[in-house]
Amino acid sequence: MEARLRFAVLGPVRACRGSDEIELGPPQQQAVLAVLLLAEGSQVPVSGLIDAVWGTRAPATAPGIVRTYVHRLRKALEPAGDTASSVIRSTGDGYQLRVSPHELDVGTFRELVAQAEAARRAGDTKGAVGYLRDALGLWRGTALAGVRGEYAQAQRQRLAELRLSAEVARLTAELDLGAHAEAVAELTGLVAEHPLDERFRELLMLALYRSGRQAASLATYREAQTLLAGELGVDPGPTLQAMYQRVLRADAGLLTPSAPAEPVPVPARTSAPEPAQAPGVPAQLPAGLAVFVGRDAELAEVARLPSNGTVVISAIAGMAGVGKTTFAVHWARQVADRFPDGQLYLNLRGFDPVGQPVPPEHALRALLESLGAEARGLPQGADALAARYRTLLTGKRVLVLLDNAHDAAQVRPLLPGEPGCLVIVTSRNRLSGLVAVDGAHPLHLDLLSMLEARALLARRLGPGRVAAEPDAVEEIIERCARLPLALAVAAARAATRSALPLSAIAAELRDSADSLDAFQDADAAADVRAVFSWSYHALTPDAARLFRLLGLHPGPDVALPAAASLAGLTVPHVRQLLAELVQAHLVDEPAPGRYASHDLLRVYATELAEAVDPPHQVRAARYRMFDHYLHTAREGVALTFHRALISLAPVAEGMRAEDFAGDPAKARAWFTAEEAVLLAAVEQAALHRYDVHTWQLAWAVGHHLYRRGLPREREAVHRAAMEAARRLGDRTAQAYAHRSLGSVATDLGRLEEARVQIERSIELFTESGDMNACAESYRGLAAIAERKGDPQAGLDAAQRSLELLQAHAGRGGDDRRIRMEIATAFNAVGWFHTLLEQPQQALDHCRQALVLCQELGYDSGAADSWDSIGFALHRLGRHDEAVAAYRDALAIFQQGGGIDWYAVGTVMRLGDVHLSAGQPDAARAVWTDGLDVLERLGHADAEDLAVSLRTRLHRLDEPSGSPEAAAGLTDS
Repeated sequence: MEARLRFAVLGPVRACRGSDEIELGPPQQQAVLAVLLLAEGSQVPVSGLIDAVWGTRAPATAPGIVRTYVHRLRKALEPAGDTASSVIRSTGDGYQLRVSPHELDVGTFRELVAQAEAARRAGDTKGAVGYLRDALGLWRGTALAGVRGEYAQAQRQRLAELRLSAEVARLTAELDLGAHAEAVAELTGLVAEHPLDERFRELLMLALYRSGRQAASLATYREAQTLLAGELGVDPGPTLQAMYQRVLRADAGLLTPSAPAEPVPVPARTSAPEPAQAPGVPAQLPAGLAVFVGRDAELAEVARLPSNGTVVISAIAGMAGVGKTTFAVHWARQVADRFPDGQLYLNLRGFDPVGQPVPPEHALRALLESLGAEARGLPQGADALAARYRTLLTGKRVLVLLDNAHDAAQVRPLLPGEPGCLVIVTSRNRLSGLVAVDGAHPLHLDLLSMLEARALLARRLGPGRVAAEPDAVEEIIERCARLPLALAVAAARAATRSALPLSAIAAELRDSADSLDAFQDADAAADVRAVFSWSYHALTPDAARLFRLLGLHPGPDVALPAAASLAGLTVPHVRQLLAELVQAHLVDEPAPGRYASHDLLRVYATELAEAVDPPHQVRAARYRMFDHYLHTAREGVALTFHRALISLAPVAEGMRAEDFAGDPAKARAWFTAEEAVLLAAVEQAALHRYDVHTWQLAWAVGHHLYRRGLPREREAVHRAAMEAARRLGDRTAQAYAHRSLGSVATDLGRLEEARVQIERSIELFTESGDMNACAESYRGLAAIAERKGDPQAGLDAAQRSLELLQAHAGRGGDDRRIRMEIATAFNAVGWFHTLLEQPQQALDHCRQALVLCQELGYDSGAADSWDSIGFALHRLGRHDEAVAAYRDALAIFQQGGGIDWYAVGTVMRLGDVHLSAGQPDAARAVWTDGLDVLERLGHADAEDLAVSLRTRLHRLDEPSGSPEAAAGLTDS
């Protein structure tokens, strides 16, 4: 009987006939097979295969190449090359792969999940868990591992979501069976791996609660709340909120009849004395570091790994200089007594400064000889040597430490064939192939914590010397970026110059902050620049160029489109290059789609860019990068702030802007995510004299900083903008900078300075004939007057703003945006009429503003108008109408992203109306809600508002007194 074909995509793309795996050729050929498999019997046109393999970078010869790949796949998949009966059929202008669900692991996965759901509905929870475990057992790592391109990435994400959904279903069922304590550890890991997936958070809360850990369950929710607000600017979803409320009130319905399972105690591991080795037994581990400190969490993690009954490969990857070998040796010496048949050590020289990586054949010979094999009797060829190696290790307990591996292919032949041995692998690459295919346990070593770094210096220099100069020690740690190698070099320098204070060592590091000269050493293994270079020189040319250019980025991290703009390459291409840099640990991906390097690697990259790349290319890369942030930020302002926009030069060739798809929420989230980068970009643009970018970036980011309540940051960027505008001699740019500095000074209470700045902007805008911009400056004067308590001057300025806008409407430009400005001006005039106790005139103007906002779909302007209408109605004593107006304003604020610090003013005034209407309980409720919002936002202006709200709440509790006094209205 002919053996049946089976296919797999839940891991590397594979095909087997019976027990024999079929060679599928190069990655692009595997991609063709993957597309046909995932079509699940549907026809795929040749054009679809081309798009999946190459995307927009397809060569002209792509159709012919695809047909060649299909021909080769047919030969590989059929016995004796019988392509006539191939599972791949030609259908019109495309191909179809005939495969049943049982022959593809995805199909089997879906069927098992469906059987689990049927079992769950039938009440067989234990059976459902079994089906789900079988389904999840089909995964062998990341789906479509090794297949590149946007199509593969999209399919990976789709399949990963199926996997996560199955994990959720399995864990839910196991919790129903009472396995609460066991689930906590697994769910904690899943939450860390998928921090924004609320499903795992909800299950972890439930597992913790059922394990008797209510406080930890509530803390899990608060962590999610903080993370979601910081990353996306949103609150947790309704399901997670509901779980929080149930845990908070100790809802008995959350408990199950099954008692929580008792946790299995894990005995702590202690260092054992080194075992006495029998004659001829290899004991090759290097000497451990006498001053090893820290890494407690990582040591606890490896202590939980089994050391017998299975082959465990711990791939310890990490950036250059992070201490991989030191950690591996320390761990190996802790467990050496469990491997009485020997401990082997081999440096595979994967990233050697002078030599090439050790070929597997040479490595096998060295290991076999260490195990006592005669060199002259060893067979030829890597396969035969690997077979002898596995035979020799059969039945033995040996520890093998493979240091500095280049990739999985170098390591795989060196793995034992049976349980009993422990293999520890260190590498600067992630060795994902070992994890996916060979079941390796990955362990990533990061930088030292501050406590660990301080302990390292104390062990090397003595606790007294470190304790005597705490500030210098802090600076040394910061300058060394908590990198163990850099700290060791600095400590060695301090140890050999014991007469020098540590402040002098810190000063040396400070003076060489822009280079790595302070970390040079005659020994290349202790030279930070040399150690970094070993990883850098292993990169492909395009990845090496991207690494250099990333040194030009202001940091602290970079998103994918910005990196693409910096390099002037397409987003898919740069995504592949960043994956290579992540694999080499020259950059990290702390959050999906965001990439960062620690400070010393950034300095190294900058040095390389200045040394390798021509100056005109460096300048062009910076120009594209600043263009990326400027054009993206301007689009964000257009979507979120409804102000007159400045004109920009055409985009630089190769710039890749973010696409908000017209969604203001996406724009706001982008500003929040990029806030630190935008501030650094203005600073860097000014430093390198990109003066146009400097003042225009300051204008663009200033709107966001205002909304965030960051006046000091606003002042810094606008002062940089003013200096750039003066260097350019651009009076229009100066006008914008004067107005922005006046706005900041107003917020900081420096009102006379603010008046001077705003009046100078009016002069310059009038000179240039930009009367719309001049009108906005008059609104700035109105704000100053309100702060001074001069509503008549405020009304005069607001009316002048409205007159200018009406006089110049319809004279070109963005008519819709100008009409929005007119609506804003009408509302401002109405507001000042209310302050002047002219509420009926106020209503007339504010209602004109509201009608115009509604016609234009200007939601935030409509919310402001409703707020002003409520203010006027309150003064007229029409309390019910005022409450309705404020409620309408708040409803719009909620739709636009929730109540922020600006909208809390509306909340405060709503409470004032309730109090005037004799409804103190309603006032208390809304003011309390307002305080909660302010505490969550952490806005710089929040404290002033919070003081006003607390004062109102305090007056509610005082005996007697008028409602106006309680609201503070008699003080205004």
